[in-house]
Amino acid sequence: MAKTKTPPSEKPGVSMSSKPDETFASQHEALFVGIDLGTSCSVIAASNGVREVVPSFVGFPKDNISEELLGSAPLFGEAALKHRLSVELVRPLAKGVIQETKGGENINLKAAQLLVKHLLQLVKAKPGQAVYGVIGAPARASISSKRILVDAARGILNAVMICSEPFSVAYGLGILDRALIIDIGAGTTDLCRLHGTLPTDDDQITFDKAGDHVDEQFAKAIRAKHPDVQFTINMIKAIKEQNGFVADSADKILVKFPVKGRPQEIDVTAELRAACRTIVPPIIDSIAELIASYDPEFQEDLRNNVIVAGGGSQMIGLPKLIEEGMKELGGGKVRRVEEPVFAGANGALKMAKRMPKNFWQILA
Repeated sequence: MAKTKTPPSEKPGVSMSSKPDETFASQHEALFVGIDLGTSCSVIAASNGVREVVPSFVGFPKDNISEELLGSAPLFGEAALKHRLSVELVRPLAKGVIQETKGGENINLKAAQLLVKHLLQLVKAKPGQAVYGVIGAPARASISSKRILVDAARGILNAVMICSEPFSVAYGLGILDRALIIDIGAGTTDLCRLHGTLPTDDDQITFDKAGDHVDEQFAKAIRAKHPDVQFTINMIKAIKEQNGFVADSADKILVKFPVKGRPQEIDVTAELRAACRTIVPPIIDSIAELIASYDPEFQEDLRNNVIVAGGGSQMIGLPKLIEEGMKELGGGKVRRVEEPVFAGANGALKMAKRMPKNFWQILA
């Protein structure tokens, strides 16, 4: 699948407005939030200490019967998945960004707005309290995609800033120079190199071999080997999230799938390993590209400070396998962030507290 560098934006790495150069930090009554709107899960971290994770699904009751069963309000996350047969299930951030629609109501935008509102309800802002939020976007998000994210926050946040997801991870870690962040999500894998300034479009690469791609390859391999088994992509995803690995050796992964309605245990170890490994070659190629165009005096520093984040980073053995792939580049050191799921939202929250006012888009 094609990989692309980020297109130019209003300001590299972060979307800006033209407001006076001051911070919101003096407004102590405000609530600051960092939001990582992900294809698979959406994460929020707030200045009041609340942190929440919600699967990025919104369910709208299909008809009068489902409304009688579930109520007329939309369902979110696990509740939407649990009742997916009774609702119109929307995944608003498929492929990493809010998908646009031609004509009529954009159901993805509506679902994204409701998801953001739901996240804010979880962090319990006080009545009338101003809320300022930084939202992470994939590194390749175009200007139009960023504007859609702003629209998703309109009427919900008082001010918003859109930033690159891997940059928000780096900002949260306090690592802003001579480092390379790899953020592996469900829809996209994003890479961002840091050199002491805001990253430009040349500093970032994204491609769509990520968690969803692993799920597709895993499902395809199982169907090829066991054509009679029955499963859904949600079942496949759950197995991957619990057992995902890329190492050469591992305990057998035995799972039960129905075959003509009867549970049957099968060994999926080889299929899962192979599927998880499919994201590694494009990661190595992208690392090579970002290193090759970096200042040659500091290329070794960059190779030795590679950090993986995001849900996909939790696959067992991934840092070591990336290091093995980097041997042809001169070697390197790779480590995983301590909180892969929250790293982006934590960084976005930190940014929200510190960024000057001219970085923000005022919404209310």
